[in-house]
Amino acid sequence: MKKKYLHILIGDMEVNRDLKLLLTIGGLYALATFLSNTFVNIYLWKQTNDYVAIAVYNLFIYILQPITFIVAGKLAKKVDRVLVLRLGVSTLAIFFLTVLIVGEKAANFNMLLGALLGIGYGFYWLAFNVLTFEITEPETRDFFNGFLGLMQSFGGMIGPIIAGYIISQWDSSQGYTIIFTVSFFLFIGAVTCSFFINRRRAEGKFFFKRIVTERRHNKNWRRILYAHVLQGLREGIFVFVISIWVFIATGSELALGTFNLIFSGFSFLCYYAATRIIKPHLRKRSIFIGGLILFLALFIIIAKLNYTILLIYGGIIGIAYPLFTVPYASLTYDVIGTAWKAKELRIEYIAVREVFLNIGRVSSIILFLICIQLAPPASSIPVLLMLLGGGHFFVYFVIKGISLPSLSKKSPPTVKGDIISHENR
Repeated sequence: MKKKYLHILIGDMEVNRDLKLLLTIGGLYALATFLSNTFVNIYLWKQTNDYVAIAVYNLFIYILQPITFIVAGKLAKKVDRVLVLRLGVSTLAIFFLTVLIVGEKAANFNMLLGALLGIGYGFYWLAFNVLTFEITEPETRDFFNGFLGLMQSFGGMIGPIIAGYIISQWDSSQGYTIIFTVSFFLFIGAVTCSFFINRRRAEGKFFFKRIVTERRHNKNWRRILYAHVLQGLREGIFVFVISIWVFIATGSELALGTFNLIFSGFSFLCYYAATRIIKPHLRKRSIFIGGLILFLALFIIIAKLNYTILLIYGGIIGIAYPLFTVPYASLTYDVIGTAWKAKELRIEYIAVREVFLNIGRVSSIILFLICIQLAPPASSIPVLLMLLGGGHFFVYFVIKGISLPSLSKKSPPTVKGDIISHENR
């Protein structure tokens, strides 16, 4: 019976042990972050009612994350990547432990908390991405990205609604303490799972600068890097502004949990469909459609803002994100997998990609901080959202010129070996 249900989910695909463990770690990470991270911004907002404090918290996340990626990349060349993954998950656990310790004074430590979270993200995602690059193959890449998205959507469905219910039923402070504690132990579980993944070493020096300059020689690499800057421009402020708007409109953490339930519910269904339907030759078309929907959906909340409109917006972007994310992630890995010396320098490629993504995110938040100083947030934020909200849509126009054998309908990937056979997220 177990095999029957597994077959329904993955079809006839071979899924190895390490891939299952990596998906389990990704699932625990998703549940822990969706359970609590959505509410850290609200936790700080309730203490300050200040956009600046929230923006600075997120700014420190995005500044420390790429710096940590570089440090983690160097470590990954000297030690086991699984140890780097462990270090990231442990730092994320320390972040939640710190939130529990500082409690209602958390807003006074917004820079420290943002730095801790950025460091945790940096170590975690460098290792997770490199392990994905090594564990997945061309045939399993879309499945892995889609199934991971499926679990993230499931975590996004149950995490925020459970957290919102707990906070609404308990004293606010006690409710937050409970969900942050649960997240702490979920990360401990992820650390435990990492001990069962086969050790994977890399050798050689860390050629970060060389891979930055590789964009001058590799058009595909240049296009994918600039696309990540555009992606980051949208993500930088949308991550926290929409959540705050939902809370302001309702004054309820449970309402915010309901918003995330609707968003993640639609994403859950669409990630499953995307996993099974989107093939390599359909990737660019799917990226275009997903990016366009994300951009157009923005005008719904700009025109009129209330809780009902926000719920509709959540459902629409829940459909759009899988259409964009599944093929975009797979395309990125394929570009890296066919790049110069990808086998030896896969860690550098992942670190450079993350730096460019966070250049977009940091730029977005800096623009946000400037705008709210020049004009009241009520008028400046909608304008900024419209300017930056097209980031995912314009990604298509950057990546449409990418040419890879795997994008041909009749030509499956022909490159084998560690570079493609063991690719990264």
